[in-house]
Amino acid sequence: MKNFFRNKKLQIVFILLGAVGGFLYWEFVGCTSGTCLIKSVWYWSTLWGAAVGYLVGDFLNKRKKKKEEKK
Repeated sequence: MKNFFRNKKLQIVFILLGAVGGFLYWEFVGCTSGTCLIKSVWYWSTLWGAAVGYLVGDFLNKRKKKKEEKK
């Protein structure tokens, strides 16, 4: 379990950053009419932010591993 967190540390950090970013986007930009599917409720915006954060973290983690393998 400890090894799992060590290997996925970058992804976890980006998931958290994405979730915070999604929440802040909802808070400050959001949708006032309530008709916007993603932006109308805080948890959708937060989940989408976390998903994007995961994708970015996964991309960077794979890139980091490739660099280490080349050395």
